[in-house]
Amino acid sequence: MRLQDIFHLLRPNQWYKNLLIFLAIIFSKNIFNFDYFKITFFGFVVLVIISSANYILNDLIDLKKDRINPEKKERPIASKKITLSFALLLFFVLLITGLIFSYMISIKFFYIAFAIFGISTIYTFYLKNVIFADLITIAVNFVLRAIAGAILINVFISPWLIIGVFFLALFLVSGKRYGEINYLKKESLNHRPVLADYSKELLRTLFSVFMASLILMFSLYSFSSEHQNLIWTTPLFVYIILRYYYLILSNNKIVRSPEKVFSDLPFSVSVILFSIISVILISL
Repeated sequence: MRLQDIFHLLRPNQWYKNLLIFLAIIFSKNIFNFDYFKITFFGFVVLVIISSANYILNDLIDLKKDRINPEKKERPIASKKITLSFALLLFFVLLITGLIFSYMISIKFFYIAFAIFGISTIYTFYLKNVIFADLITIAVNFVLRAIAGAILINVFISPWLIIGVFFLALFLVSGKRYGEINYLKKESLNHRPVLADYSKELLRTLFSVFMASLILMFSLYSFSSEHQNLIWTTPLFVYIILRYYYLILSNNKIVRSPEKVFSDLPFSVSVILFSIISVILISL
C-alpha cells in the first residue's frame, strides 16, 4: 500500500467543489480580512476532510461498478491497491475528525457539515438511482457549501447565492450525465442505473434550460445588486457558459470530469480573467 494510493483514494481532484465556501467572503467584500479568510480556509479544510470520507464510502458501495468502468477501474479500492478494511477504517477516521473540527468552529457550521455528509450518504445509497433527484441532490450540496461560507463569517445569506449556485450545479451535473451516456453507451446502465431513465434529448433540454437560467440570473444580479459593476463582465460570463456548453455537445472528456476543465485553454483563460476582474470590481 503506497501513500500515493491513499492520497488518490481521497480524490483530491474533487476538492475544488469546496471552493464554493469562499463565495461569501468574496461577495461580502471581506476577501482581504485576514481573520475571515483564516476561518473560511479552515472551514474549507474541514469540508475537504468530510467530502473525502464520502468519496471513500462511495467507492466502497460502487466497487463492482467501478471495476467495469474504463475510467474508474484504476481507483485504489477497485484495483485492490487499497484493502476494504483499511478504506473503511480511514472513512471513519476522516468522518469523525471532520465533524469534530466543524463543531469546534461553530455549532451552525457543524449542522451544515453534517447535512452535507448526510445528504451525500443518502445520495450514495438511494437518490443517485432516482431520475432528477440525483441532479437536485448534488446541486443542494453545492448550495450548502456556499452557505457554509456565509455562516462562518456571519454575513447575510443572499438568495442570489443560493439560486445561482443551484443552477450552476444543475448545469454541470446534467452535462456530466450527457457525457456519461455518450462515453459509456451500452455499458452506461452497468455504471449508473439512473442513466436508463435519461435520454440524450432529455438531458440536452435540461442543460440548455439550466444554461439559459444561469445566464439570465447573472445578468439580473449584475445590475440589480450592490455589485452593479459586474455588468461589465457579462460578455465574459456568457462566453464561459457557452464554451462549456460546446464542450458538452462535443463529448469532451472534461464534461465527465469537470476537474480537468483547465486543460481547455480558451475556457481556462476566460475563467481566470473573469475571476480576477470580478474580484476587483466587487472590491471597488
